[in-house]
Amino acid sequence: MILTTVDAFTDRPFAGNPAAVCVLDGEAPEGWMRDLAREMNLSETAFVVPKPGGETWGLRWFTPEVEIDLCGHATLASAHVLYESGRLAADAPAQFDTRSGRLTVRQSGDAYVMDFPATPPQPIDLPDGLAQALGLVPAWIGRSRFDLFAVLESEDAVRSFRPDHAAIARLDARGLIVTARADRQSSADVVSRFFAPGSGVPEDPVTGSAHCAIGPYWAERLGTDRLSCVQASARGGHLDVHVRGDRVDLTGRAVTVYRAELAPAARAHV
Repeated sequence: MILTTVDAFTDRPFAGNPAAVCVLDGEAPEGWMRDLAREMNLSETAFVVPKPGGETWGLRWFTPEVEIDLCGHATLASAHVLYESGRLAADAPAQFDTRSGRLTVRQSGDAYVMDFPATPPQPIDLPDGLAQALGLVPAWIGRSRFDLFAVLESEDAVRSFRPDHAAIARLDARGLIVTARADRQSSADVVSRFFAPGSGVPEDPVTGSAHCAIGPYWAERLGTDRLSCVQASARGGHLDVHVRGDRVDLTGRAVTVYRAELAPAARAHV
């Protein structure tokens, strides 16, 4: 049983967002998957299982603390492993059945295009505790399907933001997106950061699912359905977003960093 670690939303090792990918022959006990995700201690560990007929795959994602409903970088990493290992032909789509429905990934040159649901944020009143968590009052505040969504005044405000992780963990949401329009001299359109300490991820390096909300929000305000997005974490990462009504295409690259074989004791309860 091979565990592959992939850096997603980057074209070089040690950047982007690392995810561990475990391709299984069949279903595994949930407790074992949770234990392995805790052992890996990455923002997500993905478990991929072939479905009958061989055309689709089951996909589940675990943080060190919880199972989540939607994850972009670990989906990208999973597709990368299936293509790189020869389990999928280069011209075949990777089709995953997940807690967020069918997700499809296709190769496009040296990148991957992921078809995800759009989760546009809706405006809300400032929730209790959010001003404390931010240390400021945002220019706009909303909520997407999963997360609170705070628009800051500038790219510098996003990059220099110092989160109160304990306060963010108390918010009633999966996590907190902070975002702003990129500076004029930037090659990107939008910058963001993402925090989910309540799910065991203090700051996520690059978050595909957050861009299901970031894309629709900025597409409407900037008057374009195609955006170049940078997540301004310490590792950093880049993805392109194409907004298509109630769906978004997320395009990014991925790099395999290492492969490890699980020892017999570690796979004894699978």
